[in-house]
Amino acid sequence: MDPRQSMLSRLRAYRPTAPLSRDFYTSAADYQVELETLWYRDWQFVGHDCEIPRAGDYLTVQIGEYPVLVVRDRDGNVRAFHNSCRHRGARICPDAHGNAPRLVCPYHQWSYRLDGALIAARDMGGNFDRSRYGLNPVHCARVGGYVWVCLGAVAPDFEPFAAQIEPYLRPHKLHEAKVAFESTIIERANWKLVWENNRECYHCPTNHPELSRTFPSTPTVAGPDTAAGNPRMVEQWGRWEARGLPSRFQLSASGQSRILRMPLVGSAVSYTMDGAAAVCRPLSDSAATDDVGALLLFHYASTWSHVLGDHAISFRVLPLGPTETQLTTKWLVHKDAREGVDYDLPRLTEVWLATNDEDRRVCQENQLGVNSPGYDPAPYSPIQEAGVMQFVDWYRTHLVARLAEGSG
Repeated sequence: MDPRQSMLSRLRAYRPTAPLSRDFYTSAADYQVELETLWYRDWQFVGHDCEIPRAGDYLTVQIGEYPVLVVRDRDGNVRAFHNSCRHRGARICPDAHGNAPRLVCPYHQWSYRLDGALIAARDMGGNFDRSRYGLNPVHCARVGGYVWVCLGAVAPDFEPFAAQIEPYLRPHKLHEAKVAFESTIIERANWKLVWENNRECYHCPTNHPELSRTFPSTPTVAGPDTAAGNPRMVEQWGRWEARGLPSRFQLSASGQSRILRMPLVGSAVSYTMDGAAAVCRPLSDSAATDDVGALLLFHYASTWSHVLGDHAISFRVLPLGPTETQLTTKWLVHKDAREGVDYDLPRLTEVWLATNDEDRRVCQENQLGVNSPGYDPAPYSPIQEAGVMQFVDWYRTHLVARLAEGSG
């Protein structure tokens, strides 16, 4: 059977209260279908616009088979291109970050302006038309300090998502922040297992002693899907919103994105071992370090974020194969915060560096068990794993809709 039809048939037969079957986490054929129907057609988070503040600043990312280049042009616009020279395809910018007054292919030195136009291609003959061979563009959009790209020929409408999250992010001024530290790890697990692990804290008390000091694991407090039914949570949202901090839980119509503000444990204001602020200088005057909780943003399938009063942490998920996932974490602080003066880097990063490593081990062990022909999962816990069920339901309905488009 055609891989797309096979996946469509299995998704239609899926039981919504239990984990997906083994093939969804192990099959190379399923993975390729996911790339083509999801990763190459949806908006994916790639980085922050504060990483490329000046003309010529760029960052690169690999999404499946596609190397992508994101660059700030001379007019201040952020653009994205396929990171592939129009001559013979070499990557133009091999580094993760950099600055270049022009984009010059290191292979044969074809040169492009920052807007992608080809300006130099030596020894191509008199009939060569440079205007036909500019860099191929990729859809690019920004909101609240986040940069997104879409590889599809036609991108989904970005505006509903931007309108949903921009008011929540605005007080924190992440477009004016800077990246204090960046970490990338490889998890030998399917990208969906990485997400499913993120969407529950059933495992947190045993596996995350550092995070559990400040992040609540009680489902009625920490679970975005149950928070709206918690009177104490609704009351807290009202207090934050009276201070100009949008807080109430919002879920997009498609189920792909969600955002809300959550309290930390006790008097904690930051993800540190003692709960005190990690950065003396808050991200902005309107989001000071005291009593702003943690703003949680989720957008399937490429990112989740935690935005606090003193710093923000973004997580970027990228699939590398059926059983391998790249996780990049960035810690953002006020643009003028000084390391060693306003913050201590080990203190800023220790909780989530430990948590990421613990999750890496958890997900890898999960993958090894799922690999077994004896894998036979029980239903999800409706109390502890409502978030996982919501993610899997989004995955199922999203792919069914996409795969059914061409099924006749």
